[in-house]
Amino acid sequence: QVQLVESGGGLVQPGGSLRLSCAASRSIDSIYAMAWYRQAPGKQRELVAAITSGGSTNYADSVKGRFTISRDNAKNTVYLQMNSLKPEDTAVYYCNTRISITSYWGQGTQVTVSS
Repeated sequence: QVQLVESGGGLVQPGGSLRLSCAASRSIDSIYAMAWYRQAPGKQRELVAAITSGGSTNYADSVKGRFTISRDNAKNTVYLQMNSLKPEDTAVYYCNTRISITSYWGQGTQVTVSS
């Protein structure tokens, strides 16, 4: 079992940057994959980025080259660095992981990109 707490969201102008953090309540050393999802109003939740325990990453096409996911196992934290933000990146961003057959989600953090 694990609890995930996101932070770092906010209001930013187009072209700006934000770094989201996801703090886990237990060691993530043995957790294979951690991921960030987002959900915009009226849209389905979508995968943004994921990272394995070995450091392999994958990204949604819409964020490739702009977002970077990383993990600090010593701090039990996963990050999402978001650069060159666009209005279409506006959404609630959720941290996610799966342990055995159970999927765990944080409460989400709002990111709004607007001038």
